[in-house]
Amino acid sequence: MMKPNLDEVDNKILALLMDDARMPISTIAKRVGVARTTAIARIGGLEKRGVIAGYGLRLNQALYQPAVRAYVGISVDPRQAGVLVGALEKIPEVESLCAVSGAIDYMLTLRCQSTGELDHLLDRIGLINGVRQTSTSIILSRRIDRSPI
Repeated sequence: MMKPNLDEVDNKILALLMDDARMPISTIAKRVGVARTTAIARIGGLEKRGVIAGYGLRLNQALYQPAVRAYVGISVDPRQAGVLVGALEKIPEVESLCAVSGAIDYMLTLRCQSTGELDHLLDRIGLINGVRQTSTSIILSRRIDRSPI
């Protein structure tokens, strides 16, 4: 099975649908910055190619599996936490962000296509106002997976 070529618009649409599979098309179009008809066509194309395997939203992992996923621990100046969250919301490769206890403040999951892209993303994240330190671990494999996607 050949891996589909997804561009930035496709990835942004998928990120929005993974967050809320029932999001109205007009909202998706507005957030991605495309016309409503373009959003409809893109979603239809993702369905037809099998990238979107169903709703609730389940991705066909054989077709949409980023080459690199990583956990990133972030220490941040507490007065800048809102800035960090706002900046990370704008990065489509951010899969999840959790506030955690312990030596770090946040645990981030990134999904990208290459280690070069990961390196670039980490540089961008490191430049966000208030970020003190990051620590990254690349996910090698999932030994137990109970997630819906």
